[in-house]
Amino acid sequence: MEKKIRVTVWNEFRHELQNESVRAVYPQGMHTAIGEALLQAGDFEVQYAWLDKDAEHGLSEEVLANTDVLFWWGHMAHSEVKDEIVDRVQKHIQEGMGLIVLHSGHFSKIFRRMLGTTCSLNWREVGEKERIWTIEPAHPIAAGLPAHFELPHTEMYGERFDIPTPKDVVFITWYEGGEVFRSGVTFERGYGRIFYFAPGHETFPIFYDENIRKVLVNAARWAAPRIVRSISCPSVPALEEIKSK
Repeated sequence: MEKKIRVTVWNEFRHELQNESVRAVYPQGMHTAIGEALLQAGDFEVQYAWLDKDAEHGLSEEVLANTDVLFWWGHMAHSEVKDEIVDRVQKHIQEGMGLIVLHSGHFSKIFRRMLGTTCSLNWREVGEKERIWTIEPAHPIAAGLPAHFELPHTEMYGERFDIPTPKDVVFITWYEGGEVFRSGVTFERGYGRIFYFAPGHETFPIFYDENIRKVLVNAARWAAPRIVRSISCPSVPALEEIKSK
């Protein structure tokens, strides 16, 4: 039997506890909605972590050592994530762990750390329609998805999105208000793969949408480690005699 991909879904988990309208959409938290999509696919083991779970935000060394892919959703408390936990997550990504950053996680400490830019963007929250175009249909993250699909209500994210040039732009979004956005982009850092996906505003049932769930499943499979190896910078002996000394 093929080994299952071990996923940790990290959610800030503040909106659901503090905002009744969000709790009505995600009564068990956004993390469980994301996890359900992965569990239904059948080839994942899922555990959950959140900001206030414990002193390490649920991301102990033991948890990360047993995580192949880490999902990240955050918004109102980015600054409360401890720097030492960010350091720990960064190390695991560089050594091969995958990272999937969702929606407002673009401004998280870990995403900005890995990309080295502000990751700023324009936004508008009026519940407009979003049309997501699959512009790289051969990419593994796009497997089984139509040429385009729509979300009836969403938060607008607009350019300029201050990120480095992605390795791949898999999805581009058009919004009813006229903006376009690079809504699904990939990066590689060290041995780890990173995917950012823009949909996922907390007041809309986006993580129940079947096309969105297919993206999440595909992304987790794509981001799973190809190799896990410590990053070092050793001094090494010459392979052959150096005669020019």
